[in-house]
Parts: sequence; structure tokens; C-alpha cells
Amino acid sequence: MSKITVHIPSPLQGEVGGAEQVQLQADTVGGALKALGAAHPGILNRLLTPEGEVRPFVNLFLGECHLRTLQGLDTPLKDGDVLTIIPAVAGGSGKDYRLQSLKRSIPEITPTKAFALQAGGAVLIDVRESDEIAQGSPAGAYRLGRGYLELRVEQSVPDFNCTVLTLCGSGSRSLFAAESLKQLGYRDVRSIVGGFNRWKDEGLPFEVPQMLDETARSRYSRHLLMPEIGEKGQQKLMASKVLLVGAGGLGSPASLYLAAAGVGTLGLVDHDVVDRSNLQRQVLHRDDRVGMSKVASARQTLAALNPTVRINEYESRLESRNVEEIFRDYDMVIDGSDNFPTRYLVNDACVKLGLPNVYGAVYRFEGQVSVFWPARSGPCYRCLYPEPPPPELAPSCAEAGVLGVLPGVIGLLQAVEALKILLDLGEPLLGRMLYYDALKACFSELKLVRRPQRAYCREGAVFPGYLTSFPP
Repeated sequence: MSKITVHIPSPLQGEVGGAEQVQLQADTVGGALKALGAAHPGILNRLLTPEGEVRPFVNLFLGECHLRTLQGLDTPLKDGDVLTIIPAVAGGSGKDYRLQSLKRSIPEITPTKAFALQAGGAVLIDVRESDEIAQGSPAGAYRLGRGYLELRVEQSVPDFNCTVLTLCGSGSRSLFAAESLKQLGYRDVRSIVGGFNRWKDEGLPFEVPQMLDETARSRYSRHLLMPEIGEKGQQKLMASKVLLVGAGGLGSPASLYLAAAGVGTLGLVDHDVVDRSNLQRQVLHRDDRVGMSKVASARQTLAALNPTVRINEYESRLESRNVEEIFRDYDMVIDGSDNFPTRYLVNDACVKLGLPNVYGAVYRFEGQVSVFWPARSGPCYRCLYPEPPPPELAPSCAEAGVLGVLPGVIGLLQAVEALKILLDLGEPLLGRMLYYDALKACFSELKLVRRPQRAYCREGAVFPGYLTSFPP
């Protein structure tokens, strides 16, 4: 018996497990084909007629010689011979052989059957690309995309024992997707025959989802790669509204990164103008804007960074008469104020309106970050500081100074907390304060205690009005 090599063409590679060549032993070409058929059932029927003749659309070569110029199937073989199979092809995809193989190994079901299974709890995954999904997709489907399916699916479908249904445009890509899911460990995977085209033809319900345009997909591509955010999370950010009290040291980094992240609406409250002494830490502003209102300067910077973000300017002092009117249209407030009356006013309005208050404060080389949100069982600012300290014990930055980069650290942490809350990710700093010592380069986490006896955040309490201090 001679040891030979049989070259398998692309259209037939699915019959031999995807191999491009097969090693076997035989004395003749006919014997080699029979050995190939014995090892890989199904391929012989595609090469030979029932009578055992080479099919007319198949050519066989031994080395460089066509079998018809030799002794046909009786041509003897010797060690090292190479037998090449050349079937007729008409162009098309080299994946056809794989499709035929997958159709034998992956269960295919009709859209109507898939719809019934989905209603019973099966998971439907639309593996088409975003431009296709923008034309419509079955309601309730996970829209993961074929390109990143393996990276994203376990976040969306953690149960490997559930029934998973894959859908594409016409039923081909869904077979490849189903195969990948089976390789990942999903036990019951089925492909929807005919894809979304047949889904519509059978009159099954679908929806046209809101999709990001190409500019947004490019800008936020790194967010879209994260299964915890993805397109759905990015759309949520773009629909969010965040109010920043103060366009100074803390408001600068917080607003810059929230705008970069794509938060759809940013409100800026600040009655001050840009001073040259601000520029050491307030990176929203520039030297040529000295004397300009801070909110106007901030708008220019943020619009240049991300022109799709809406900027609302409130060039006024925050007071009890306007605080609710300003706050009520926002999802949260980031407190970057620099005086105690404003901090207590921000806290009290957030308590009354049920808004999260992302708190930040800096002093010389030290900073504090927390989230005050009694509506989610967290403490409020008055739980931590029932009353402000006397002025001589709490000098301002203008009096005590501050390391220029410190507000950058604290403001960025405020932005992180804001994004976590907007995306409902992780654990916000509720009931916890993060304390930063820049000189020691260390963070400390401190537990905060809610004081339910305090009238402002006690459950069922009647709001006592806007006060600058709290009676003992």
C-alpha cells in the first residue's frame, strides 16, 4: 500500500472536516477514492456516479497528469504521489462547503417556530450589522453583531443551558454564529432559516430600534466595544442630563469628560467670570478669556470638544428662589461649588427632588468624593455635616491655596461616579467617602452614617424649606 496525499478543493472541504488535504494509503486511484469515502462518508457520492465512474463535472489529476491520459481509476500509485480533485465551480463563496456541513450539524427552525420559542423564554440573537438592524429587528432580540459576538454574548446570555436562536439576513451567517456559540459551550443553539427576510415575510412583529449614526459610532467606538455599555448604554448617556454647579476647578475636569463621554445635555451654573488666577487649575478656560463669564467660556471649550452635546448656561448665582427651577430638568447634580451656603442649598434641593448629588471638595493637598442620595437609602450632606464650620476654621482656596492638579483628580472621580449612576453600573459611593491625600499618594474609604432623625432626608419628612444651617 502506497502512502499518498489527496488535495481537497474548497467546495468539498466541509466533507472532510475543513481539511485541505488528506493522507491515506492505497494501491490505485480508485482504491484511494474508496479509502477517502470510507474515512469521510458523503464525499464519494459527490465524486463518483452510482456506477462507480468519475462524475463529468469532476477532474482528477495524479501529479500534473489528468487521469484520462493514464489508466483511469486503475492507475497505480506509489509512495509520495499527490492526487488532486478539481470539480467544476461557478464562482461564489468558498464558504458554500461549510454551509452544507453546518446545515447538517446545526438545527434550523422557521421564524414562526423561533417566535414561539422566544415567547417561551428562548434567547434570540440578531447577528447582523448595525446598518442592517437599523432597518428593523425582532422585538426583544439581543443585537450583538457577528463581528463581536464571541466577546459580548456571555455578558448578555450567561446561561449556557438556555435555548439560543441566531438570526441574520437570510440564514447563512446565523449558521456560522450558531457554530461559534456551540464551541463556546452553549448546548442548545438553533439557526433561523431564511433570516430576517423570512421573518418579515411571515408577518412576525419587529421594531425599528434607535441606532447611532456613523459619526457617533466612530466617536464612541471604545464605549461600544464594552459589553457593559455598548450601543444601548451609549444611547442612554446621550439621553441623559447632568447639571454641574460651578464651572471652576471641579467642574472643569468633570464637564470635559462627561462631554467627551457623550452625555447629551450638560447644564452649567456659575455667576463668576474668568480670572487669571483660575487658570492654574480651571482647565475649561484660557488666558484670552480672562474677564469672560465662566459659563460662556466653558461652552466654547465643551462645544469644541464635542459639538453634539447640548450646553445649558445659567449665568446666575444659585439661590433658593431659582434652585428648583434649574434642578428639576436634570437627572443628577455634580456639586463643584466653593462655599458652604451653596453646598447646603444643593443638598437640600437634591433631597427634595430625589436627585443624586455627586459631591466633591478640595483643600490644599486633600480631596473628598461621595454620592449623597437619600432616595436610594444613602445619607445626605447634612447627615455628614449638620452645620457649616465657622469661617475661621474653613478657609477658601483663595485664602489657603490648592495644588493645581488636585481638582483634576477629584473632578474626574466625580465624573466616574456620574457615569456609573447614569449607566447603572458598579457601586456608587453611597454611604462612603473617598478621601485622597496627594502628598501621601493614598486613598482612604470612610463609611458615612445616615442620620434619619434629620428632617431633610428622613423618610416621610415634610421639607422644612431652604436653610443655610440645620438646628441641633
